[in-house]
Amino acid sequence: MSMKILLVAVNAKYIHSNPALYSLKAYARQLEGRQIDIAEYTINHRLEEILADLYRHSPDMLAISCYIWNWELVSMLLCEIPKILPQTRIWLGGPEVSYNPEQILEQFPMVKGIMTGEGEETFRELAEGVKELSGIPGIVYRQDGIVRTKERELLDLSRIPFLYEDLSAFANKIIYYESSRGCPYRCSYCLSSIDKKVRFRDMDMVKRELQFFLDERVAQVKFVDRTFNCDHEHAVSIWRYLLEHDNGVTNFHFEIEADILTKEELALLSRMRPGFMQMEIGVQTTNPESLREIRRHADMERLRRTVAQIGQAHNIHIHLDLIAGLPYEDYESFARSFNEVYEMQPQQLQLGFLKVLKGSPMHEMAESYGIQYLSVPPYEVLSTRWLPYEKVLLLKEVEEMVEIYYNSGQFRTAMCLLEKLFPDAFSLYTALAQFHRKQGYLQQAQARISRYQSLMEFMMTTVLSEKERLCKEVLTYDYYLRENAKSRPRFAPEEDEETKAVCKKRLRAFYAMEETERRELPSYGAYDSRQMSKMTHAELLRYPVWSKELAPDIKPCEQPVLVVFDYMTRDALTYNARTVLVQMY
Repeated sequence: MSMKILLVAVNAKYIHSNPALYSLKAYARQLEGRQIDIAEYTINHRLEEILADLYRHSPDMLAISCYIWNWELVSMLLCEIPKILPQTRIWLGGPEVSYNPEQILEQFPMVKGIMTGEGEETFRELAEGVKELSGIPGIVYRQDGIVRTKERELLDLSRIPFLYEDLSAFANKIIYYESSRGCPYRCSYCLSSIDKKVRFRDMDMVKRELQFFLDERVAQVKFVDRTFNCDHEHAVSIWRYLLEHDNGVTNFHFEIEADILTKEELALLSRMRPGFMQMEIGVQTTNPESLREIRRHADMERLRRTVAQIGQAHNIHIHLDLIAGLPYEDYESFARSFNEVYEMQPQQLQLGFLKVLKGSPMHEMAESYGIQYLSVPPYEVLSTRWLPYEKVLLLKEVEEMVEIYYNSGQFRTAMCLLEKLFPDAFSLYTALAQFHRKQGYLQQAQARISRYQSLMEFMMTTVLSEKERLCKEVLTYDYYLRENAKSRPRFAPEEDEETKAVCKKRLRAFYAMEETERRELPSYGAYDSRQMSKMTHAELLRYPVWSKELAPDIKPCEQPVLVVFDYMTRDALTYNARTVLVQMY
């Protein structure tokens, strides 16, 4: 008998996909008489749009993947789906419904059942429809009351078919890949601490699948392994294979523990193409008491050395994570953690906030820590015994400043200058937050150009009021490092007509020379001088803002310099244009 089954994902962003659903479909795709489709939406879709699309599918069975980011919308959908599809059996799965499935079934009587734990084998048996529900492990279902079956045994990962034989559904999306499941660590805030066994996919299979991504030249593959390098041999095998088969295009993202990286692993990583790999490292806090309490055993000194060693090669994008609201971490302690992580100079510093996830050890201990948190997803911390709500709000503002002025990578020169004018990085971002709040900018959705203007105001009204020309040049330099903007920003320095004429003459000579000699702009070999002048940008600067020794007391150059921004040659990590210095005289 034919059956239509629809697997539903509601993702946080369009570029995301739901690998769990693709894994369920791949595992059950050999079932006869079963049409299994996937429908992916985002939390930005209107409820009515999703309902209309679900109706068009009209499945016999509907299985929805539930997470903290989509549960609010999924809850609304559950109330409406039976009105348009009264015969459709609704099943749920995912971490948001696995902790208290009986309670979820009581709350939503239209739901037939919930898959708990790993879903591949469970979903296959449900879709097959041969067994009685009582004989299917890993479910909680409705039948003359609410019934829970025995726990499902963990699956051999190598039995799961490859998810991506057809890449048409993943155009312009991140590809997620899993080479292991489980985590050897027991961090109390994480659901991975529950799954104590780490399992690995067969290495020959992994290599074949990675080669598929390389052959297809996909933009990015993001490993979802909780701690990729927890097994040395596994990590080295994959990294060495990728190094030997690099296609020059694909980027790979890994979550790792930096303080357990070996010399062999570090040496291997140092050989990677710039931009080939991203490393996400969860520092979370540098407070020893907090680390002990959350059962995270980090060697902080070794972590610092390792991050510094990776950074020296300038070939791997480093992403460091902090969590605010952990036990024993007050505002001052978090400021110290922030400063210590900031000093490691990652490409990105994510300032996150503790989420008290149902089923995690932190959830069980929340009351003893005095943790108040949102009763609805994402269950984010509001206050703790050590961190009042007032301070959480201040940290939210600091987080926004870090996202805009650090993680965007658009203001690196300006921030390098400002860092030297404050006692520490946390003081700088706190001052930025206070300024933006006072000016009303925190409530505004500012365009990129407005953010430069806001930073100019901050610099001029706080610490650099006597250095207007320097401020303008620093921001102009940052602005054109990223793009060859057609309209000139308001904060850019202006020159008199005589200076403009001299600049124009010097640039004509420079581009004419490049047309014949190709010494400074070798990437423009197919273009003449006129085309090169349009494809690049030139800016007259009187201060050496490109200097690594940039400081507030920096002196002007003896002679102004023309800086040519080469947009065909960019830094693989920062995406900044290469610059060429052209002497005016």
